[in-house]
Amino acid sequence: MTKPIDRFSIQLYSARSITPLEAQFALLSSLGYTMVEPWGALFSDPETLKGLLDVHGMTAPSAHVGLDRLREDAVGTARMCKGLGIETVFAPAPPLGEREGGEKEWRGIGRELAEIGKAVTGAGLKFGWHNHHWEYGRTESGKTYLECLFEEAPDLVWEADLAWIVRGGGDPVAEIKKHAQRLVACHIKDLAPSGQCADEDGWADPGHGAMNWAALRAAMQEAGVSLFVAEHDKPNDVARFARRARETVAAWT
Repeated sequence: MTKPIDRFSIQLYSARSITPLEAQFALLSSLGYTMVEPWGALFSDPETLKGLLDVHGMTAPSAHVGLDRLREDAVGTARMCKGLGIETVFAPAPPLGEREGGEKEWRGIGRELAEIGKAVTGAGLKFGWHNHHWEYGRTESGKTYLECLFEEAPDLVWEADLAWIVRGGGDPVAEIKKHAQRLVACHIKDLAPSGQCADEDGWADPGHGAMNWAALRAAMQEAGVSLFVAEHDKPNDVARFARRARETVAAWT
């Protein structure tokens, strides 16, 4: 990167092994984080979440909100997120049982997201999708399911989970370039070399795994990515992961 990254956040799901929630905020704040990305379970108590953001001087520019909650009350959910200072709402995955149905199912999800998006953007927020590996299944014509979803929801923005793209068999640099016009955030996440970090489900701390960060940094810069979010799905040491993630991204200047 040729300029400092001033919007660097961390997905609170990565710290879920630490309880209570206050301890997560205390740790991340002590490591220099000023931004976090909340996830679905934390919205059961938005008042506590808001209080911790305020006490620690943090903001939450983005959040992951479950599709089930959005289906139930998109307008109310958007209002809640706006009250927390969230700017972009990402739906992070289809519910269980809606991930393996092929092109028809993914196009249906895309059409549903387009409708939900009207309610979310109507509240003044951005609405987008966060990928996993399922989206890299392919249709008979060779399109990825992610492409199908985006075709049905043309206004949807995207938070690219770079490591899940690799696990799905995709090329994250190519995907960044292909969907640059809707890419607003990236999960900064790494994969361990084969056979390593088995107790962490094969994930690695950013900059300490096998991902090609030089190529990814260049692609993200070219695409104009404005928000970078550290994530590790199963760290055995949250403090180590969070510290290393900050060190890795701090070097991108």
